[in-house]
Amino acid sequence: MPLGDARGSKGDSARFCGVETVFDDNVPNLFSFNLNGGFDFLVVPLMNPDHRPSIVDDDSIVSSCLPFAGSDLVLSPSQWSSHIVGKISSWIDLDSEDETMRKDSEIALKQEISWASHLSLQACLLPTPKGTSFANYAKCLNQILQNSNNMQLWLRIPLKKSENVTETRNPNHKDEGQNDSWELWNSFRLLCEYHSQLSVALDILSSLPSASSVGRIRWLGEPVRAAIVGTKSFLTNAMGYPCLSKCHQSMTATFFSHSIQIVISGEPVHNLPKLASGSTADNHIGGNWRHPLRPYLDYIAHLYQKMDPLPEQERFEDGYRDYLQSPLQPLMDNLEAQTYETFEKDTVKYSQYQRAIAKALVDRVPDENTSTVTTVLMVVGAGRGPLVRASLQAAEETERKLKVYAVEKNPNAVVTLHSLVKLEAWENVVSIVSSDMRNWDAPEKADILVSELLGSFGDNELSPECLDGAQRFLKQDGISIPSSYTSFIQPVTASKLYNDIKSHKDLSHLETAYVVKFHRVARLAQTQPVFTFIHPEYSNKKSNQRYKKLRFDIPKDTGSALVHGFAGYFDATLYKDVHIGIEPSTFTPNMFSWFPVFFPLRTPVCVQPGMPLEVHFWRCSGSTKVWYEWCVTSPSASPLHNTNGRSYWVGL
Repeated sequence: MPLGDARGSKGDSARFCGVETVFDDNVPNLFSFNLNGGFDFLVVPLMNPDHRPSIVDDDSIVSSCLPFAGSDLVLSPSQWSSHIVGKISSWIDLDSEDETMRKDSEIALKQEISWASHLSLQACLLPTPKGTSFANYAKCLNQILQNSNNMQLWLRIPLKKSENVTETRNPNHKDEGQNDSWELWNSFRLLCEYHSQLSVALDILSSLPSASSVGRIRWLGEPVRAAIVGTKSFLTNAMGYPCLSKCHQSMTATFFSHSIQIVISGEPVHNLPKLASGSTADNHIGGNWRHPLRPYLDYIAHLYQKMDPLPEQERFEDGYRDYLQSPLQPLMDNLEAQTYETFEKDTVKYSQYQRAIAKALVDRVPDENTSTVTTVLMVVGAGRGPLVRASLQAAEETERKLKVYAVEKNPNAVVTLHSLVKLEAWENVVSIVSSDMRNWDAPEKADILVSELLGSFGDNELSPECLDGAQRFLKQDGISIPSSYTSFIQPVTASKLYNDIKSHKDLSHLETAYVVKFHRVARLAQTQPVFTFIHPEYSNKKSNQRYKKLRFDIPKDTGSALVHGFAGYFDATLYKDVHIGIEPSTFTPNMFSWFPVFFPLRTPVCVQPGMPLEVHFWRCSGSTKVWYEWCVTSPSASPLHNTNGRSYWVGL
């Protein structure tokens, strides 16, 4: 019984709820009992917890059947793979000082994961490391990961955070961070080389860390696959039924929205009120049997169903979440019709342009001159005409006379422009120019210059270079729309993106900026501005090369965090108070033309609480290309990324 009816309406895999069971050698009965009880999947121990390799007689090891929870034949392959998560024995201690225990643990771990792989399970739940030293655990697991199939391994981590982390903490002093569960996870995955198949299952305890660290900051960017909620973490409401605290409810909603599945664990601990018939509410409803944990499941389902459905824009963008896309090369490549069509559907963007053009027309032509003055407006990079249409609609709205030049370098889009002009009967108003704006010799000067050359990082699709070339045919007192734009960055934890990039196993992918619809990302600090460009720009010393040093202070109550790279945004002033942008604090609602950009780090940087993160960004240019370089200098130095544009550049 999925928590919600319509798949994708509020999340994806988060609508499925599992249950952690005890060992039972009758797996078919265990399977039907829990699935009929409403759960979607089971976390099942694969081996009898009483089994120890050292107490098995050596002569019988080969001949006897190991004490697994049933053979592979007791369920169908699809049942094993779709509804079972294997639970590795919790007694395993691979870093025990007892040599027999350590060897038993190594044998058992390999046996159980090998069996899980044979069953084609999608995931296994690993026990929490027993102490502060877990190098041998990581070593054994890393060997398995290097030779495994695509099965995910969920490391069980209790969600707790030391609340006594001081500003002057020594990052080399391990004891101070031993109570911070994120520190445990970060050290473990570092030993396992950030392997993409190693994930987290968070154990949700009855007491939680501060709200800023409960997943909203660090954990949202980590590969958390499940949140295990014990029955003892539930409170009791006025009716005697299980419920969660406000803090737990908020955290659960955050998990839902980030595709983290819930797993109910433990025995029922609530004495539910009796019904009139004398039966308990958790066992009988209308005479039908109910799973003893069903009240807990029903409450989780209630929290899920309370969530608002995803907005239409989010549903449209759902398939792009955390998917790496190469930025456009607007001058080197001609856009295809499908790309044009996608951008043209962004009505919010063009309505903002229309507002800006209307304001500019009113400022340009006083009311008393509307019948005698014709404004010359040039759309540079006209595409298939949406800005031409917005300009003409602004002229009609303000009752101003307009003469439009539509300048477009893509010969295929020019064909569409000619058809549009005929279809709309714009022949007397619109002149189509098939040329690169940088090479065109305009027959007259423009009053208003309109363009939509902005990229996700503002200047990354060469708007400065293009508008520099077009500025020569703008009147000295002419208006440029947009009039300015600024790029912004912020440090992020983005394990999925980093692993996807690292999987290419080359330098160039780790030095490339990507366009991404962020989802499983933790934003670790507020954004800061990077580069600003103003148009028109008549300075004699103008240059489109830029350099900026920024310092980010990660909030102290966040705890330590891993920076995988930087999210990039832009905010643009079209004209006066009309703006568009994707910078989170000023984001234009319901505008979807731009996803943020992601600048990865070749090696993630761990930032301790109270320590600054210092980053440097350069915008460089040559005769044929423009590129960015970036590096971190604090708390530790990273290599300079993308030197001389060796991996990523935009062609002029």
